[in-house]
Amino acid sequence: MKLKNYYLLLKFSMALSVLSPISYAVADQAEITCLAHNIYWEARNQTVQGMIAVGNVTRNRVKRDTFPGTYCEVVYEAKMSKWWKTEHDKDVPVRNRCQFSWFCDGLSDKIPTYDKEVWEVSLYLAKGIYNGRYTDNTFGATHYHAYYVSPKWAKQFRHTTTIDDHIF
Repeated sequence: MKLKNYYLLLKFSMALSVLSPISYAVADQAEITCLAHNIYWEARNQTVQGMIAVGNVTRNRVKRDTFPGTYCEVVYEAKMSKWWKTEHDKDVPVRNRCQFSWFCDGLSDKIPTYDKEVWEVSLYLAKGIYNGRYTDNTFGATHYHAYYVSPKWAKQFRHTTTIDDHIF
């Protein structure tokens, strides 16, 4: 697995994190967790650079006035089902009406135990992105899609880069 070596490096760097000039104590853990979920579900099968790219797109949206102002609001932005709200008093996203497809695919959003290492990498990268540790490898992109789909909206955005399976 590509991330196995990175996971070992992650463990070492976590041990050294107390020496880091970036303080995670001031970070909003809920926001970091929302960002980590997006990185995990959108890019868990990509390289570390691909995972960082997805995180950077999320960050770029948070920084833009045309999107919600927090990571959680950006990640979970969706059209919600009126029926679920009326009948069950529960917010359930309408299938395929989310900013990020994993949130409204109808599948569980619980991280599987067999993917603990990938989740920990996602969380570590989310902390770094939240704190501005990584250069924006998407060059300001606010959208991306997999190379094997052609969404209608893609033509209205400038192609900035391709990383792994994603076109930004």
